[in-house]
Amino acid sequence: MEEKKTFDKNSIIGFALIGLILIWVMYMNPTEDKVPEENKTEQVESTSKQKPALNQTKSTPELAQESSSSLQDSVKSELAKREYGAFAYSAIKDFAKDDAVTTIENEVLELKVSNKGGQIVEAKMKKHDTYKGEPVYLIKDGNANFNISFEANDGRTYNTSDLYFEPNLSTENGSQTLSMRAKISDIEFLEFYYGLEQGDYMMNFGIRSQGLSNLISSENANLSWEVKALRKAKSISYENRYTEIVYLYEGDKDDYTGQGDEAIEKDELIEWIAFKQHFFTSILLTDSPFSSGKMTSRNLVQDEQVDTLFTKNFLAEVPIKLNNGEFSESMNWYHGPSDFKILSSYERQLDEIVPLGWGLFGWINRYVFIPFFGFLSSSLPSYGLAIIVMTIVVRIVLSPITYKSYLSQAKMKVLKPEINEINEKYKDNAMKKQQETMKLYSKTGVSPLAGCIPALLQIPVFYALFQFFPSAFDLRQKGFLWAEDLSSYDVIYEWDTYIPLVSWAYGNHISLFPILASVAIFFYTQMTAGQNMQQSSQPGMPNMKVIMYFAPLVMLIFFNNYASGLSLYYFISNLITIGIMLVIKHVIIDENKILAKIEEKKKKPKKKGKFGKKFQEIMEQAAEQQKKKQGDKDDNKKIDKK
Repeated sequence: MEEKKTFDKNSIIGFALIGLILIWVMYMNPTEDKVPEENKTEQVESTSKQKPALNQTKSTPELAQESSSSLQDSVKSELAKREYGAFAYSAIKDFAKDDAVTTIENEVLELKVSNKGGQIVEAKMKKHDTYKGEPVYLIKDGNANFNISFEANDGRTYNTSDLYFEPNLSTENGSQTLSMRAKISDIEFLEFYYGLEQGDYMMNFGIRSQGLSNLISSENANLSWEVKALRKAKSISYENRYTEIVYLYEGDKDDYTGQGDEAIEKDELIEWIAFKQHFFTSILLTDSPFSSGKMTSRNLVQDEQVDTLFTKNFLAEVPIKLNNGEFSESMNWYHGPSDFKILSSYERQLDEIVPLGWGLFGWINRYVFIPFFGFLSSSLPSYGLAIIVMTIVVRIVLSPITYKSYLSQAKMKVLKPEINEINEKYKDNAMKKQQETMKLYSKTGVSPLAGCIPALLQIPVFYALFQFFPSAFDLRQKGFLWAEDLSSYDVIYEWDTYIPLVSWAYGNHISLFPILASVAIFFYTQMTAGQNMQQSSQPGMPNMKVIMYFAPLVMLIFFNNYASGLSLYYFISNLITIGIMLVIKHVIIDENKILAKIEEKKKKPKKKGKFGKKFQEIMEQAAEQQKKKQGDKDDNKKIDKK
């Protein structure tokens, strides 16, 4: 509640009078007279005879004590009214304690709900641990705050986080329900309802009220939900890369806040809001979409070398529409893993939280790689073996594309002497050189783009797998060979000293899988460089010498902090690709036969289609224009000489 806690002049006078009354009561309280020894027996008998009368009529001390207690209650009640307004009724009850909590739990989740604010103050995953072996907490030690504020006709703005709620826990058939009520009387209250079923991370959550229509003056209330995401992974930079707010709006649209230092998103018709971390998430869902919402994400990691406790600060603010001055909201709350299988089982499009990639990439992951990897991991004794087998299958499926690419490279290699001859002959005439080169390609049926197109066809698969492995919850804390966790980097050597630039770009450790993958990529690029080197001399073609060294270097540095499962995939993938290319080169493709076919094709007259004729016309026109420009230049030079 928003109220200035100062006492006016009347308050001071009132408390002074109350104090004087208390002193007067204590002063008027008589003391017992001593009874003479000789009258002791008589006094006892007299007292015994008067017992019934004493039970019916209270003595002066008892009346004074009751009067004092009544005054204390009055003072307590007056103070509660000043601070809690209409909800003072709850504030003076026995349950009005800041540290009082009620636990609601099942086999997988344990939640502690505080009497102060009626909100969750601790959410623990029972079956998951951090990289340090400690239980995973999504909410703990005051890192979260849930509040609903509304205006009242007494001029106050009430905040539920300041109010005291009376808990009432019940269990039926293994399911637990918890009612938290902030009361203004026995029959008038604001209630938070929590319902948790067996083995479920999803909890029913409701907000309702009774008898508050005469108190609430506004048509809407404001819901505010804030969480500081606790670190759970070994690499805070890697974990923070996948930590963000994701939300669904306007029926089927999803959006996220991204990775900036501070990001703010506003949208309408919000159906759910997820405070997503790498492998765990908290989600607030509503049956009736919020009319609007503002989501704010702020990065808390300023220095990755510092052992930071939090990654990002999340804040969601949405309005709640009241029904004739009463609350009536039906929601759900999810605290659990960011596991694609679990999230998709709720059929609320929660699987959008898992970053599988957009468009075609996400489709490949959803309907190909996730089911296939699930089958392999359930059939094989190790997740590392599942990655290897999956990689082998993917490379075999893509082998026809690899063959087409290598065949195109082999044809280019055979034509290389003739291309070099054309380059030398027309080295001073770029247009003529281009024309003659295109004629050669046309005669032989060879295209320099034929090797690029198959490579482009593989990009969706490679990118989908690049998204799949870091998002696969099943890989979390699953070891293979020297890697303790396939969802995090593997370590063969590490150090504590911060080395400028090195620690920033590479980290304070050495991972072996990225090194192996880099070596494999280096040998693969060397094999392909021999085929593609001549293409680098063509306009627009990449310099293969640069690529040959740049790609392994990127893998070595960039992937040192990435998931070891992803590096394992790239290592095995490049090894298999090298093997396939060796088989194609030495067993399937014969360069002499390729040359013979090219020479035979040269002798045959080539029929030009409409596109070929048009292309030739364009080239001839370009050549004429070039010749004309050159002639004009020569004429101008002659004039200048004169």
